[in-house]
Amino acid sequence: MSQQELLQYSPQQLLKIYPFLESFFAGQNWILKQNHQQKLIELLDQLDEEQQEDHAFDKADFIEQLHDFISQMEAFVGQKEKSVETLTVLPGNDKSGNPENFEQLIFKTKTITSIVGPTGSGKSRLLADIEWVAQADTPTLRKVLINNEKPDNSWRFSGNKKLVAQLSQNMNFVMDLSVQEFLELHAKSRMAANADVLIKRIIDAANELAGEKFLPETPITSLSGGQSRALMIADTALLSQSPVVLIDEIENAGIDRKKALKILTGEDKIVLMATHDPILALMADQRIVIKNGGIHKIIQTTEGEKAMLKQLEMADQKLQNLRARLRGGEVLAEA
Repeated sequence: MSQQELLQYSPQQLLKIYPFLESFFAGQNWILKQNHQQKLIELLDQLDEEQQEDHAFDKADFIEQLHDFISQMEAFVGQKEKSVETLTVLPGNDKSGNPENFEQLIFKTKTITSIVGPTGSGKSRLLADIEWVAQADTPTLRKVLINNEKPDNSWRFSGNKKLVAQLSQNMNFVMDLSVQEFLELHAKSRMAANADVLIKRIIDAANELAGEKFLPETPITSLSGGQSRALMIADTALLSQSPVVLIDEIENAGIDRKKALKILTGEDKIVLMATHDPILALMADQRIVIKNGGIHKIIQTTEGEKAMLKQLEMADQKLQNLRARLRGGEVLAEA
């Protein structure tokens, strides 16, 4: 907002829009004691010269400081950054020094890309290049563009701007906090507005993904592997500001994989998924085949593969039902 636009809001309204203003207004406590429904311009016009002297207050300085504080805090928490709509990888070399045989690899928001290849083939190297926003300065000599442009150095060196949020296979909590307290801490660090509503959404979404539900007061150290992954996927989708999400072998997470991918892409994320599962590989919009440290092929999922995916999902659902019946103590009939 411009300085003139800010004057048309009450302190109460501004605190709802910018929760971090609480610390700013703490230094101007007398303002908050006024009628919260009044616009700033009205509150300031009511001050006579004697009151301004008592509070060592200057109207012009106040609104300028308010505007500057909002701009600085927005930049700090990444709210004013241009959104990442596309991520482009330009070719480099494989482990043998041979050039990669593709022109460019493009990732878009709301899309899923699976990464397949043998263990040790170079999947981690590709993901590291993306996370580092490589500029021909890594062993592969690849370059990464953001929105078809050479990225600003802040994507590489700023402590509060993380391009990639990673969800690894093993997630172990060590803090002695409840789920609610953990999410409150994260929301506070992000200066998130309407934190209570957001935290409830995260917990509800996580319970949709997990096989067994948990409560807000559940200690995070007592969550199962599947519950932990479900919580972090929901947290990453709804609270993390990183535009790119990397998931490593989600098939081993013990969660609803399809719902997990839906929630992530529904929040304008670019999803990269290293997997050995044919179902997950075919759920992606495209897949990258890694070989000898290089990108060997880029394959767009075909209509025939999508038809095959439906058959695989039906077979997988039967397997899931059998697993649930076994866990419930049933004896499975031969039929």
